[in-house]
Amino acid sequence: MLKTLLFDMDDTLCDTRKANAVAEALLSSYVESVFSVDGKGDLFAAAYIKGIYRDWSEEQKSRYWPIIQQQGESAFRLQLIRDLLVELTECEVDVPQADAIQQKFDQDRIDAFDFYPGISEFLAEARKVFTLVVITNGPEFSQIPKVERVKLSEHVDHIIIGGQEPEQKPAKSIFDKALALAGCQAHEAIHVGDSLAADIAGAHNSHITSVWIQHQQPLDAELGLEPHHTLFHPDEIPKLVWDLHGG
Repeated sequence: MLKTLLFDMDDTLCDTRKANAVAEALLSSYVESVFSVDGKGDLFAAAYIKGIYRDWSEEQKSRYWPIIQQQGESAFRLQLIRDLLVELTECEVDVPQADAIQQKFDQDRIDAFDFYPGISEFLAEARKVFTLVVITNGPEFSQIPKVERVKLSEHVDHIIIGGQEPEQKPAKSIFDKALALAGCQAHEAIHVGDSLAADIAGAHNSHITSVWIQHQQPLDAELGLEPHHTLFHPDEIPKLVWDLHGG
């Protein structure tokens, strides 16, 4: 019997892609306006998004991991902004100027961050039947504001933020914690997420039925993973859950 629904947050329950796109466009315009660098704002904004998602070159990895480990996420993002401005626009800024840019991006993204249409209503109905647990990877710096923005704690029973845990998805330990909080066994749960490497691999490591939100992503042959269920978009989640419950 299905007792527990485990969910990823970003691009599963909430439209993070849309929020990123809105904030990226506004950041591009802001940089071009402030620094008078026509045509380079898009390059900067795109590189900043890649950077905060750890899509790094080897050189960036060796530079930024020590900053994160020693000074924290905010210090890394400030340094990233300063480095990218020099590299892409030949503009140098001090820490307060970089902080203003970072805060603008963060606020613009949070302002655009929300549930996919129909998801909050689905969670309200599902919570009457199942225990709902969100497992989201990422640092507290970015995830807590998102959780607070949508008042996630009012919609689900438990929230686990990877940056607060010893290990993040796909580690078995974080799924074990979710099952313990829900008071259920692996065969009584499903996990829904958009990342093959984090969500689907993690669910399979813990013998939990997996539901992949594809978002037009191709299957990664190197991972060798075959999700138990594949949905093209989060708006298909309610029907699958009720079908599984009925079955």
